[in-house]
Amino acid sequence: MGNLTGKTALVTGASRGIGRAIAEKLGYAGALVAVHYATGADAAAEVAESIEKDGGRAFTVKAELGVPGDVDVLFEGLERGLKERTGATDLDILVNNAGVMAMGAPEEVTPEMFDRMMAVNAKAPFFIVQRALSVMPDGGRIINVSSGLTRVASPDQVTYGMSKGALEQIALHFSRHLGSRRITVNSVAPGSTDNGSALFQIPEVRETLSQLSTFGEVAEPAAIADVVAFLASEDARWITGAFIDASGGTLLG
Repeated sequence: MGNLTGKTALVTGASRGIGRAIAEKLGYAGALVAVHYATGADAAAEVAESIEKDGGRAFTVKAELGVPGDVDVLFEGLERGLKERTGATDLDILVNNAGVMAMGAPEEVTPEMFDRMMAVNAKAPFFIVQRALSVMPDGGRIINVSSGLTRVASPDQVTYGMSKGALEQIALHFSRHLGSRRITVNSVAPGSTDNGSALFQIPEVRETLSQLSTFGEVAEPAAIADVVAFLASEDARWITGAFIDASGGTLLG
């Protein structure tokens, strides 16, 4: 498409699933993409290679999120990669996609589980945004991948839902804070999306998850990537602070 030609982007958790689809979509649209991963170097390299095979540009950045020093490690790798390829460290598009999930009854949640999900899903994105603002030009884009579980009850995922609810507050408050710089900040909430997990290969499970959507299907990651790419484009310049329901109608009630 080329509507992001000349832009730079960072996608966290981009080695598989929704993150991979987003990274590939932004690369196809012309952006230079930093493919972040915590583990799975080979998978991340495969994503970068797929972008470059399609005529785009990409590089990988390793950083474990949710641990002390995570943002420093992430941005050291990001800025080094950008500098090598563009001569500058400007970051035009930030997609906070990385996240962790643990399922279990509320009575089974431990302090360690709770802290881990909050650290990766809410704390890390906040400080990534904070750090990104020092290298993001006016008119930049910040997109946070949330979840439909902030709007529907699923007791065995209460902590995950809480962490994503906290993530959504970044769009609400930072969009007002950054309006004068024309930096937009938005949340995208997928529903059941095939992230490559073996769970989606079980016919009975897939059928159950399919019925959550008004379309009667499980989403493919590309469907979410298309929404993110739109928000990253100039076409979405007048959308900020928004919660975008990309759940395929799961949240209709």
